[in-house]
Amino acid sequence: MKQTGIFNQSHGIEAFGFKGVNSIAYNLHAPELYEHSIRRNEAVLVPGGAINAETGVHTGRSPADKFTVRDSMTENVVWWENNKAMSPAHFDVLLADFLKHAEGMDLFAQDLYGGADPATRVKARVVTEYAWHSLFIRNLLIRPAVEDVLKFIPDLTIIDLPSFRADPKRHGCRSETVIALDFSRRIVLIGGSSYAGEMKKSVFTWLNFTLPAAGVMPMHCSANIGKADDTAIFFGLSGTGKTTLSQDPNRILIGDDEHGWSPEGVFNFEGGCYAKAIRLSREAEPEIYSTTERFGTVMENVVLDPVTRMPDFDDESKTENTRIAYPIHFISNSSDTGRGGHPRNIVMLTCDAFGVMPPIAKLDSSQAMYHFLSGYTATVAGTVKGVTEPTATFSTCFGHPFLPRHASVYGNLLRDLIAKHNVDCWLVNTGWTGGKEGKGGRRMPIRVTRALLTAALDGSLKKANFRIDPYFGLSVPTDVPGVESDILNPVKTWAEPSEFDATAKHLVEMFHKNFVNYEMHVDSKVRDAAPGARMAAE
Repeated sequence: MKQTGIFNQSHGIEAFGFKGVNSIAYNLHAPELYEHSIRRNEAVLVPGGAINAETGVHTGRSPADKFTVRDSMTENVVWWENNKAMSPAHFDVLLADFLKHAEGMDLFAQDLYGGADPATRVKARVVTEYAWHSLFIRNLLIRPAVEDVLKFIPDLTIIDLPSFRADPKRHGCRSETVIALDFSRRIVLIGGSSYAGEMKKSVFTWLNFTLPAAGVMPMHCSANIGKADDTAIFFGLSGTGKTTLSQDPNRILIGDDEHGWSPEGVFNFEGGCYAKAIRLSREAEPEIYSTTERFGTVMENVVLDPVTRMPDFDDESKTENTRIAYPIHFISNSSDTGRGGHPRNIVMLTCDAFGVMPPIAKLDSSQAMYHFLSGYTATVAGTVKGVTEPTATFSTCFGHPFLPRHASVYGNLLRDLIAKHNVDCWLVNTGWTGGKEGKGGRRMPIRVTRALLTAALDGSLKKANFRIDPYFGLSVPTDVPGVESDILNPVKTWAEPSEFDATAKHLVEMFHKNFVNYEMHVDSKVRDAAPGARMAAE
């Protein structure tokens, strides 16, 4: 086996069990990985210096093909209603077949950290078939110093072989695509998918499993920090503005997607950002847009002009889920350490396509836990084939697919941390107002959202006058400088109040129906924090 690059020569991939591999290149940097990617026809160079790769049939994660090994370690710990089980015997066969499939290949490996907190980080070795996957994960995780690489022994090994095809009968899976996690043996196997996000989400799942036992809260959120050393975290599902709103020119970006909250404060799991690129514009998001014109950035499934190769970020013909992956230092006001203090503010983002939720509301601790466990947003018409009306999406803890433990474990951790550190919590609607999406509504103006967030984060919003929303029971400010008063009261933005009433009551019912799954795991105060369809005279 030909081995190149910088690595711990006493702990190469043969220590894991690889045999017959043609070559393995360790810890290559962007220039060499560019050369390999282009020479192997994995990606193409784009004007400005980025590379663009296509992921084929899988343009997003494949949660239906994700499995966890069910053994004595996981049997009574993993939330099996939310996780598909694989037997240890099937995983044994799958691992042996992965190693056999790798024979004769030219592979790439990166030795990286998941987590900026030295006390809790995981040392992950990621072995990939594709060179661009190696660059992707190098961008997304934390890159150790050379002296640490030379003595690196992994805690977790991820093997990513897109050309592998699983056999459902032989491997105990669903299709030719498989993502299998063995927490006992500290192994992740990814086969049959070229979507690079599976690698980073596997690290997130690992940390979601291991950190709660250490009293650390893993979170699917972005985070930033202000000049007053005030950390804020932003929970939100894809499309709610988590990345955009956390990249504030007046605040330092800690990270855009995955963090932990330990006894010392908030820390980034990653060393990079994975931003959605659909409809990206230089005017609306200049910092993110600038990364698409930098050497080292990896773009996924972005449509290029066939002659000039200029990207068309408005073209969704391949997928709505076009992405860009870049090191966090490509953002000028990003944190060097990936760490911040305990948050003063928690923001839960929702994109309400029904147009009935207020643009901002202050949450008490019980409401915060209720909305954290609910994880509400909405899918807009047209983003999924056949969807012509807004569709409610509830993803508990804003990260349902990545929760190996029961949602209540994370909810209780968050509740206790909020109480201990006296954190202010806010629910922010970045979706529609004045009507449903596609039915007379308009997207919440970004200037309004930014003005409300600024007031929340600098503490001035707490001094406003508040009303209780009759449908959702939330404390909503009645006046905020620079924001029209009508937009703070959604019913006043609708042409037909009766339509607003029916729509709001319908959404409240959906909240109730969804929360049935968690009622037995929370106390009465949280149950009483549920939205109520109470009408009150305005």
